[in-house]
Amino acid sequence: MGFTIGISRGIRDIRSGSRRRSRSSDGTVVAEYTGLWGWDVVPGVRAAAPGVCSCGRAGCRAPGAHPLGHAPVIRAGAPLDEVTAVWSEFPGASLMLPVGRAFDVIEVARPAGCHALARLERMGLPVGPVAATPDGRAQFFVSPGAAAALPELLYRMGWDDPAALDLRGLGAGAHITAPPSDRGGLGPVRWLRSPALDSASRPPEARLLLGTLAYVAHRSGT
Repeated sequence: MGFTIGISRGIRDIRSGSRRRSRSSDGTVVAEYTGLWGWDVVPGVRAAAPGVCSCGRAGCRAPGAHPLGHAPVIRAGAPLDEVTAVWSEFPGASLMLPVGRAFDVIEVARPAGCHALARLERMGLPVGPVAATPDGRAQFFVSPGAAAALPELLYRMGWDDPAALDLRGLGAGAHITAPPSDRGGLGPVRWLRSPALDSASRPPEARLLLGTLAYVAHRSGT
């Protein structure tokens, strides 16, 4: 109880000053992810310049959008003091969330994602957190295992090719940039639908969203 209250107070303080400073380097924001939403967090790189990664590797395949080398995973439920102490060792790091543990991600073009989200909410279907990236993608958080099952799920629904729908599943081994961190020097990741306690800890099964996502993606591409 004290841990949650401490996080909540810290989050209020940060939100009150969010217009004056970046939130992505503050350990209390990380604790919002680990303590309130129950997600692991990894410190990530930043873009030193457009297309240039702070990791310093020539030919980096994901400039400004991958975990720092040898950075520790901050586990869900870690004490607030531990979170802030660890994060202070990585000033300026972006927030990266490991995929495939608490959730998988189904990614689609942002216009189709916004349309699908509105339809899903009107129909009263369960929807988890949804993030929007600055490169024009919408990321729907769903239950783990969805990425591996995506081709089969789509096939059962009558869709043969996820690539033709511009649908992509992200599962174990992948990482996504968490709001409000910058991704690749293109700008911040934002929430289209913010996490809530129920949907963060128990994201919906992909099959409940996939029919609508596939239909809207197909219509958007025609």
